[in-house]
Amino acid sequence: MQKLTVRDIPVQGKRVLVRVDFNVPLENGVIGDDGRIRAALPTITYLLKERAKLILCSHMGQPKGVVDEKMRLAPVARRLEELLGLPVRYLRDCVGPEVEQAAASLREGQVLLLENLRFHIEEEKNNPAFAKALASLADVYVDDAFGAAHRAHASISGVAQYLPAVAGLLMEKEIDYLSHILDAPDRPFAAVLGGAKVGDKIGVLDRLVEKADAVLIGGGMAATFLKAQGFGIGKSLLEPDRIGYVSGVLAKASQAGKALLLPTDVVITTEIKPDAPCKVVPVQQIPDGWLIADIGPDTSKRFAERLRGCRTVMWNGPMGIFEISAFAQGTKSLAETLAGLKATTVVGGGSTAEAVEALGLTNKMSHVSTGGGASLEFLQGKALPGVAALKDKAPSASARMARAGGRV
Repeated sequence: MQKLTVRDIPVQGKRVLVRVDFNVPLENGVIGDDGRIRAALPTITYLLKERAKLILCSHMGQPKGVVDEKMRLAPVARRLEELLGLPVRYLRDCVGPEVEQAAASLREGQVLLLENLRFHIEEEKNNPAFAKALASLADVYVDDAFGAAHRAHASISGVAQYLPAVAGLLMEKEIDYLSHILDAPDRPFAAVLGGAKVGDKIGVLDRLVEKADAVLIGGGMAATFLKAQGFGIGKSLLEPDRIGYVSGVLAKASQAGKALLLPTDVVITTEIKPDAPCKVVPVQQIPDGWLIADIGPDTSKRFAERLRGCRTVMWNGPMGIFEISAFAQGTKSLAETLAGLKATTVVGGGSTAEAVEALGLTNKMSHVSTGGGASLEFLQGKALPGVAALKDKAPSASARMARAGGRV
């Protein structure tokens, strides 16, 4: 990675403001999935071993600048204490005199967790005064919140204007894996894309059709591809304004000699409910009044056969409505296929990561991203504000020589 990381700077005795992504699912004060908290542990434990003074900050949900008792980070503080086996002092605000005093009195190896940043509207507006107030708490800034790196918010890019800014270990891992996908994947390289809409993945489709040797399409977005090929799709979600684009993608893949696999059979239902009738049909036989809810068993088999010879696989988007067991088999089959590969397997964040976690297969993948939107934008080649704000590494001697035409 071409950005400085927390390993590249001295932190002992310093107050370190760490932007983490603790935006975990929370209901009635109970954390549904602590994966994002656990993902931040390598950076936190590294800093503790280096005798830094830690100030952690995160957002949760979309309170839009209003204090919402259901979105306080107290449950996160309790879970973090359990995971670290150390006290974590939780504050009910993220700026102000009490926060400043707590930060100033921190000792080496101690941890503060600030309150939900988005209780202040200034966070999402990237307000300079708010960013400066956060920066005043610390000597160094570490960004380990890849899941929010595509947001130009005060705690992401604003703070970096006032403090030395470096990447955390999770941020480093995310960038390294996703860069590998784009720049130097071991081949054959396959991309599997699912989810609800083609429109959500236009930039990624363009990039991966260019980069990958094979692209496999499932999920709700497959309906628009099938429609573009002349199939009836019943009452499945259709993006009529994307049919021309999809036809272009199919033509581009064909002209480039790339395999683009669509479902051959699908699980259909009359409505998205656990007790609704469902059946498997070939894609040529989707009746009116029914909609696609998952890929079928023949499609799962064909996808698995294509993937078994691959050395790199990128997967973003479930194959069906995996939250309902009747429509989860396609996603489950794909996850199990990837888990059994001797290959680099990178899983996009968001709902794809949730599905893999629910199946207990996270540790069977090479990397499961913590960033849904961030990983999609990174794969499109977009500059992420949270990455761009970090300090660059000094160029190596060989790189300097190359730029100088061989002269040093």
